[in-house]
Order: sequence, then C-alpha cells, then structure tokens
Amino acid sequence: MERKVIITADGSSTIHLPEWDEHYHSKHGAIQEAYHVFITHGLQYFCHSKDLNTSPKEVAILEIGFGTGLNALITLIEAEKLNTSIHYVGVEGYPVSAEEISQLNYTNTLNVENGASIFKQMHDIPWEAHHELIPHFSLKKKQLLFSEIKEQNSYDIIYFDAFGARVQPELWTEAIFEKMFNALKENGVLVTYAAKGSVRRAMLAVGFKVEKLPGPPGKREMLRATKKL
Repeated sequence: MERKVIITADGSSTIHLPEWDEHYHSKHGAIQEAYHVFITHGLQYFCHSKDLNTSPKEVAILEIGFGTGLNALITLIEAEKLNTSIHYVGVEGYPVSAEEISQLNYTNTLNVENGASIFKQMHDIPWEAHHELIPHFSLKKKQLLFSEIKEQNSYDIIYFDAFGARVQPELWTEAIFEKMFNALKENGVLVTYAAKGSVRRAMLAVGFKVEKLPGPPGKREMLRATKKL
C-alpha cells in the first residue's frame, strides 16, 4: 500500500495512506494530538491519579501501534519531567520503513536535546528485547498482530493508537478490548483518540469504566477507559 509523508497543521509530519485516506496521526496536528491524547489524558493523568497513594516511580506502558515512534518519543521526554521510570512496549504488525522514518521532522519540531540520535536509536534497536535509551526510559518493540497479545496484569497504561475503525474495524472489537483489559493492572487506563459509540460499547462490554473527554484539535471527543475490579 502506498504511503506518503505529509506535514500536518501544527507543522509536524505524519504518514498518509491515500488508498484508505487514513493517517498515522491527525492531519490537524500530529504532535498536538499525541500530547493531548496520550500524555495529558494518559501518562500525566495516571501519574497524578487520586486512586494512587503516591505518584508512581515506575510506569509500564503498552502502545498499540508503535508506527512512527512519535508517542514513544514524547513519552521519553515526559519521563524525566515526571521523575518516573517508563518501561515502554510498542507493538507493531507492519513496521515503518527506514526511508519513511528519515523524512519525519519530530525531533526538529520538538527541539529535544540529542533528540535526533535518540529517535534514530528507537528505530534502529533490535526488536523483541528491552533497551535502556536514557536512565528514565526503556523500550521494547514487538512485531506481532494486536490479536496475538497475551499479557496479563502487566501494564499501567495502554496507548491505543490503531488505525481507525472505518478502515480496520477488526481492531476495535470486544475481543481486542478484552485483551487490553486483561493486559492492564487494576486501576490501569487505556486512552485513545477514538470516540465512536461502537468502540465505547465494546469497552463497556468487557468491563471497562469509560469516560468521554474533550478531543484534540479537529476532534470533538476522545475516550479513556479504566480497569476497575
């Protein structure tokens, strides 16, 4: 399938799939969307949650759709600010090519110290093994289909960043969200840019408590699901 690197409304890049008219990140702003959905309403929310006695010193994150690595990069940036060690697992069935990665402008746009080197390392490290990129952040990339995830009670946060239900409805089913529910620890949270009624109902059906939240630029709402036992 043809893939093109394009510039989104906030000046950051993403990958567009013309055949599906689908983007890896929002065309209204890739970095804006990523921070709003996954950092503000995911990582920061969890670290400051009233359900936790203290701010956690370690957080385990599962990303569904490692893709361009943008979500992992901004989480690495936030790890030091939060004084929290992040153990990050990114699952991807169809990795982005090195040529496409070289065209992404995230490190220039974010102006991160040593950002280009770290971002390149994220994509160059071997799959299926943990790698400490900085003292507060380790990354493990796993190449497998989302339906193959089998972890139980392993993660504090899930970044659910799969392609939309319009083009891949099989990724937004009760069967997939049951796997997500099982993979989370108690009081763990799943955040996603999606807000479709069918997605919310699938989350509720497997036991999640689900909230509608204000969406990023270009989207009215998004969803956050919490595992309450």
